[in-house]
Amino acid sequence: MEPGFLDGATTIARRRRNPAMRPAVEATILMAGLIGALGATAPARAAPSDWPSYNRTLTSERYSPLDEINTKNVGGLKVLCTYDTGQETGFQTGLVQVDGALFATTEQDTFSINPDTCRENWRTHEEIPHSTLKVNRGVAVLDGRVFRGTSDGRVLAYDEATGKRLWAATIADPSIGETVPASPIAWSGLVFAGNAGGDNKGVKGRMYALDAATGKIVWEFYLVPRAPDDRVRGPQAKGAPPSMKASWINAKGFPISGGGTWTSYTLDPSTGRLYVPGGNPAPDFVNAYRKGDNLFTGSVVVVDARTGAYQRHFQVARHDFHDWDASTAPAVFTTRAGRKMMAVAPKDGRLYGFDLASNTALYRKPETTIANVDAPLTPAGTRFCPGSQGGAEWNGPAYDTLHDTLVTGEVDWCTTVHTNPKPALETAPFGQPWSGSKDGFGIQDDTSRWAGWLTATDATTGARTWRFKAPAPLMGGVTPTAGGIVLFGDMAGHFYAFDSGSGAKLWTTDLGGAVAGGVITYDTGRGQKIAVAAGMTSPIWPTPKVTAKVVVLGLK
Repeated sequence: MEPGFLDGATTIARRRRNPAMRPAVEATILMAGLIGALGATAPARAAPSDWPSYNRTLTSERYSPLDEINTKNVGGLKVLCTYDTGQETGFQTGLVQVDGALFATTEQDTFSINPDTCRENWRTHEEIPHSTLKVNRGVAVLDGRVFRGTSDGRVLAYDEATGKRLWAATIADPSIGETVPASPIAWSGLVFAGNAGGDNKGVKGRMYALDAATGKIVWEFYLVPRAPDDRVRGPQAKGAPPSMKASWINAKGFPISGGGTWTSYTLDPSTGRLYVPGGNPAPDFVNAYRKGDNLFTGSVVVVDARTGAYQRHFQVARHDFHDWDASTAPAVFTTRAGRKMMAVAPKDGRLYGFDLASNTALYRKPETTIANVDAPLTPAGTRFCPGSQGGAEWNGPAYDTLHDTLVTGEVDWCTTVHTNPKPALETAPFGQPWSGSKDGFGIQDDTSRWAGWLTATDATTGARTWRFKAPAPLMGGVTPTAGGIVLFGDMAGHFYAFDSGSGAKLWTTDLGGAVAGGVITYDTGRGQKIAVAAGMTSPIWPTPKVTAKVVVLGLK
């Protein structure tokens, strides 16, 4: 689930000379005696340990090898500084820390701050129309450039040091509800991003590789069947199997729709394979008029990163009618026993493990409440769990190398849907939301009935190791470390450190706003830090109404 604009980016000077353009930025430094020294020191260009991509590694394990903060001393964590964006917005950005700078986004802004002091390096603003949810999920950084998507269908590149716009490439059509909210990833001179909007009638998900230096489209891959009159934006990737087209048997007035991407992606540099999570088919809640498996919706599609050529796919939500996108970037890893695997946690509330040597499924384990999922959805109303805002939303499983486990954060929240009759679906306008429900994306349970789950699972067998029920959904990043801790936050603003081996709670604090984006850790040479994106405000998530902030924590 998931137009005009100004041509250009406005760089907001660090000194904020123009009050009319000044963002409400607080750099609250709590490291007594170090304010002057840290503020005057330029960032180191060769950081000892970075967080260089949305999920740290391109293979999306999210595991950090840092151990300065560990089970023995994590109780001493304190907030060291805060960067306040000054915006109430859908703050779901991943955080990237590389080359002595920390990067993040709001829907319209991109910024670079000092990762130790929160002092702003630069901030750019794009005067583009707001999307409904005011969401962007972050940046990729490669070869001195910072890349992001936009709500008006573009991918932008900025100079890493100054924030100056370098190029813009259009990959989506905002006039029919297509956006680019996903965090790109970048590798070997290429930037990878796709379009969202697959909940709209007639919109089809696509994946792109762009030249990192110029923004030129290198290849385009349709994630659902392309019709002869569908727009072609670049060279077409080869090899989608005939079974893809055959898996859609649509009634008249029901164009093939869905398969958007809206979180991030995974790439295995050792094989050059790109793993693309694909969204739901549409109409989301009515499947009677789109028979078949509806490939490649609800799937992880594997393509050659350099050419876009189809390699394989793993469909985890066949013929979906609950809005259960396979939305999160999968983790690709090698277990302690040497088995190469892929794990993915979709919105259906389960954790899937696949053996990549044989392409076989090893397990399918429930991670949150699953109920009434086989019942038909009707005009009278049907309640099911996880709901359309349940399961794993935009952050997937983390592979804890220390314990050979997968750690997954989930939403426990159920939905009631009242479906629309066929005539209303047939006559719905092209390019408009097409959920198939009279209630949009359904009626969510009261928040007195929501929760979150953090679960540790044996990576090879899927057997549960430990589990924690949080008072609010878990949607931010989950980060295990070599210090034996796992870091995560919930939608009520609680931030936690747990023992990653036992599941024991070691420390918690209240950050004052929903944790729905990046949770990362790094060391620029001044001691291990933790950075958290906190303060998501959304029309569909009942969270505290606060401004979005990046909060940096440490031991001293």
